[in-house]
Order: sequence, then C-alpha cells, then structure tokens
Amino acid sequence: MELIIQSVTKQYNKQVCGLRDFSLQPEPGVLGLLGPNGAGKSTLMRILATITLPTTGTITWNGVDIVQQPNVLRQSLGYLPQDFGIYPNLNAIEFLEYIAAMKGLSSRSARLRIDELLQLVNLTESAHRPLGGFSGGMKQRIGIAQALLNNPQLLIVDEPTVGLDPEERVRFRHLLSELSGERLVILSTHIVSDVEATATSIAIIARGQLIEYGSPELILKKAEGSVWKWLAPMSEMAEIKKNQLLSGSIRHGNQTQVRVVANQRPHAHAEPVAPTLEDAYLACLKGVAQ
Repeated sequence: MELIIQSVTKQYNKQVCGLRDFSLQPEPGVLGLLGPNGAGKSTLMRILATITLPTTGTITWNGVDIVQQPNVLRQSLGYLPQDFGIYPNLNAIEFLEYIAAMKGLSSRSARLRIDELLQLVNLTESAHRPLGGFSGGMKQRIGIAQALLNNPQLLIVDEPTVGLDPEERVRFRHLLSELSGERLVILSTHIVSDVEATATSIAIIARGQLIEYGSPELILKKAEGSVWKWLAPMSEMAEIKKNQLLSGSIRHGNQTQVRVVANQRPHAHAEPVAPTLEDAYLACLKGVAQ
C-alpha cells in the first residue's frame, strides 16, 4: 500500500487556512498525528477520508488520485471521526449490520465479520445491549468495529480517546497497536501519551504545516540536550512560567522540581535530563529542537 500526500492546501476562506503546502508519505504501521487544537489534523483526516476536497495539491492511494477517483480509496478505508454518532436504540449487532449494508457487504459475510469484530473489541457479551447504554469506551470500541467491517488497509481515527477514563484509554491504545500489522493506521490526537504508547512514526503539525516527521526515536533525538530540571522555590514559579517553556513540575514541600525545554541552560542549578516525547513535542512546536 502507498499513500502519498503532496503539497496539499485547504483554504476555507481568506482568513482561515486548514492546511498549507502539506506533504507526507507515511509507512505502514501507526502514524501518530500530533498538534494543538486547530493545527489542521482534522482537516487532513477529512481530506484523506474523501469527505473534504483539498484546495490544491494531490493525494494518491496506490498510484490513484483520490480526488478524481475517491471510490478506489473508500473500498480500502476505515474511518472513526471525532464526532462519531450511534443509534441509541439499536444494539451492537443491529448497528454493525446496518453499517455493513451501507458498505455493500453481503448479509452472510457481514454476520461472520461482525462476530469476529465483537470478539476483537471485547464486546461479545454486550452484543444485544442497546448502544444508548454503552460507556464512552464501549462506544469507541463499536466505532472501531464499524471502521474495520471492510477489513481496511487504511484506518483513520480522529481524537479517539477524548473523554475516556484512564483504563479505557489504555485498552484502546492496545487495540490500535494490535490493528496495525500490514495496514496503515493514522491516529490524530493532541494527547502525546496516546502517540507514545502506539505510534511507529510521528508527524507534528502546527498552523496547518508539517513541522516534523520521523520515528519516535528520531523525534526524541532532536530534543537531546534541550531539556533541563532543577528545584525551584515556590516564589520563583511565576517568573519561570512567564519566561521558560515549562514541560512539567512536581511539588516537593516548599519547592517545585521544574522541567524546562530550552536550547541553553536556563538556570544556574539546572541539570540536563533525557527528553520524553512530551518534551520533544514541545521542543518541535516552539522551534527548540535541534
């Protein structure tokens, strides 16, 4: 499979530009799309899902332009949007049968596939419960099941863990990792820990532009030598927050251990530390990364 995004721009109006000259050629695995709210992640997801058209640029799937021939990609696509909706009065089987019919699956193959997917997302015991009584995590798992009905080569999930409790977030991350295999999974989020737990490659987006792309190891390497920590009195915290790029803080009695991203030693007592992905993400966004 081959997805090539080349010089894509999405201009909504004179003031609002969703993407600016965006190019990317991801490899199979889990691609984590990281960026702040409004960075352009959802715009990219909607274009890749053939819901929105780019203003300029091209996107090809296995050599086929998806703007000119969107059905070629749609046959290989699974999509879980951020605002995924359900029919609360239908149970899990009824809902998935309805989605399967819309995707053109035969009744027999759909039923076999639904049984497999309910096992995969651990909802077999809840298959006959109305979806309106499902928890947030269960609804997200049904969302993944409907996206996988046609066994897609390209799976797109947009902010899938927002609103989930920690246990369900961990379960969902594991599920995404299991699903990657030979397919391309694109996970769009602003939650760095979701990407850290699942991604084989990372693309960082800001202001509609691609800021950085590479493996988690490469992204971390770019932040080496740019992360510092020290113990600061509480009286200095306001000044530190004002003048430094603070990536974390832990209270220790009347002092706070601060973690700062900076090109140079930010304080006389600061010591260099190994970066986390959160540090590296902030460094790339603020232009501190090497």
